[in-house]
Amino acid sequence: MFSFFFSSRLKRRLCSSILKLSSASLILSLVACGASAPTETNSKVSNGLKVVTSFLPMTLFTSAVAGDCATVTALIPPNLGPHDFQATPASISSLREAQLLVKNGLGMEEFLEKLLTSANNPTLVVIDTSVGIPTLEPSVDDTHDHNHDHGVINPHIWLDPIRAIQQVESIRDGLVKADPSCAEQYKRNSELYTQELQKLNEEISGQLKQYSGKTFVAFHDFAPYFAERYNLKGEYIVDLPEMNPSPADLQRVAVKVRKSQLKALLSEPQAGNRSFNALANDLGVRVVEFNPLETGSIDSAREPETYFDVMRSNTVNLIKAIGG
Repeated sequence: MFSFFFSSRLKRRLCSSILKLSSASLILSLVACGASAPTETNSKVSNGLKVVTSFLPMTLFTSAVAGDCATVTALIPPNLGPHDFQATPASISSLREAQLLVKNGLGMEEFLEKLLTSANNPTLVVIDTSVGIPTLEPSVDDTHDHNHDHGVINPHIWLDPIRAIQQVESIRDGLVKADPSCAEQYKRNSELYTQELQKLNEEISGQLKQYSGKTFVAFHDFAPYFAERYNLKGEYIVDLPEMNPSPADLQRVAVKVRKSQLKALLSEPQAGNRSFNALANDLGVRVVEFNPLETGSIDSAREPETYFDVMRSNTVNLIKAIGG
């Protein structure tokens, strides 16, 4: 089904890729979360460009563009998200040896500043895929008493397929500049992948057209770009998935749910908040999954088409939530 953007050679490479999760016993005090080590996503490449990606969406996009021309290593293993990452000596080693680092930007990878200082790689080129992309402010009311948030700009741009196209194009341009010898393959792979992103956007637009203006409710504010793209309204309880909602947060959302006659609330697979589940139970609605792609399985991280599978599933579940 997804042979559309891969050459037969690239398909064989992806199918035979082995993700290797390095281990390190020494934990650096760079971030206060869980220990993790880099994951190599295309171990067949031995002499090409060395590229490190920050987390799952950047890994999927970069692997699609890089093909056989570059070694792509995920700094954060796919089973961990940016909020759960803690650096190890292997993390620093990967950055020290890399030529390129691909990140989402917009504050999503706050841990990188200290990590890059420790890696001390003056020749490392950082590709910030958010540059030039229209952004949105956080959706949760700033008057709520939360300890921290994503900052003044919501970072979840990859959940809008059109903005994802811009991210892929930024990755392409960075790879071409760093490795002109593979420029044609980077350009071709990017073209095929972005064509499929455009088709995905058209597909989702068609499915959601009849729900234009409808409201959905999610636990944390991961979907404002998706909502904007498809003319939906999102209501979110908290800024970050690890936050605990206040009684005022839950009351505010309960009012929205009753007014909008929602059938379900959206929660990401990484989150399991008791207050959110209790709210759904009190309101007599279900909880369905909308996967923001911040984490995934090792198998899913092997294949760039994972993005399309997840986004299609998200659309189906969203329709269930808003009454389809």
